[in-house]
Amino acid sequence: MAERRPVKPGELMGLAAAAGQEARLVAARRRMANIRLTDEERRICTDELAEQFAIGRLDEDELHRRVDRLNGAVTHGDLQPIFAGLPAPSLYPPGQRRPSRWRWAAFAGAVWLAVPFVLTGLVFLVFGRELAAAAFGLPALLWTFVAYRWAAGKGKRSRRS
Repeated sequence: MAERRPVKPGELMGLAAAAGQEARLVAARRRMANIRLTDEERRICTDELAEQFAIGRLDEDELHRRVDRLNGAVTHGDLQPIFAGLPAPSLYPPGQRRPSRWRWAAFAGAVWLAVPFVLTGLVFLVFGRELAAAAFGLPALLWTFVAYRWAAGKGKRSRRS
């Protein structure tokens, strides 16, 4: 009997994230099923079929059959049989998720926490205590900047894309 290795929490989180991503893509396809195709979407699909031909997943006859069906397709739902057995075209990118309102509320709270420190730093600066001004003002400004980046959703994910 094969020995079962324990599942690590990181692996479970990765699998859950992948499942969530796949569910979002399936939901996007379902929402778009009855919407008519644009010329740009047809071009993207044609390029995708040509790429699948170039890497050897389709032969020339199959490529021509699928492109003919693509040219006759009217809605996004008509694309499913065309791409059967192939990776789905990149018509349904995972949309940019807008930061929620509670993030902006948390940012406002962070700013209100930083205001007294910045004002204290300014008072120290006026009275010639530059070191004390820097000790009070700079961390508060850094705190505000980090809170803004978090609230705007400009974290590691958006730097990768």
